[in-house]
Amino acid sequence: MNRELRREYLAAMNLESWVVRAKPARVATNAATATTDAPRESDLDWPQLRARVAGCTRCALSATRTQTVFGVGDPKAQWLIVGEAPGAEEDRQGEPFVGRAGQLLNSMLRAIGLAREQVFIANVLKCRPPGNRDPAAQEVAECLPYLERQIALIRPKIMLAVGRIASQTLLRTDVPLGRLRRQVHYFGALKVPLVVTYHPAYLLRTPADKRKAWDDLKFAREVLARV
Repeated sequence: MNRELRREYLAAMNLESWVVRAKPARVATNAATATTDAPRESDLDWPQLRARVAGCTRCALSATRTQTVFGVGDPKAQWLIVGEAPGAEEDRQGEPFVGRAGQLLNSMLRAIGLAREQVFIANVLKCRPPGNRDPAAQEVAECLPYLERQIALIRPKIMLAVGRIASQTLLRTDVPLGRLRRQVHYFGALKVPLVVTYHPAYLLRTPADKRKAWDDLKFAREVLARV
């Protein structure tokens, strides 16, 4: 049908002329753009994860840190020791549990036949909160995927959470640490057995509780023997 005749038919039906329009460009969806985005933590290997942590700016702690504190130890360790966050000395050295608290932790590990180099030591947060304040919920939410990826790469046989904040954060509870002790908890999709104990810094202030911490370590060793 020629153009003029088509116009006549359309006018007779009180319709406007029409033309075939080009299809609008499809807006890219998240799924379509996923391949160009940075990989998720769950896809990272050790070097990639370390680099991701070192350059992290997900929360305001990136503006106040000296450096990130990734973790240290054997990447194939059976034991994963988890604290809450770096302190001032850890922030300066870039390694978790250094100074007097770190020396006590080393002694605690040696008491159950482990060298520091045989375990992996990390924190829930990779950056120091100013003034060593408690981690904020948003900071934990942004940082926890890094620890979860470390756990997936290490595949530890047992986790030892040291201190109230680390224990409550990992277990998503507000139950006091004293009531969490001497129980086997399980963390994450891998259901890693988790035992809690006191933080070495707390034990330095309250040496009377070192006996309780020793009981916790023996309990964790017994749990590992049953895995």
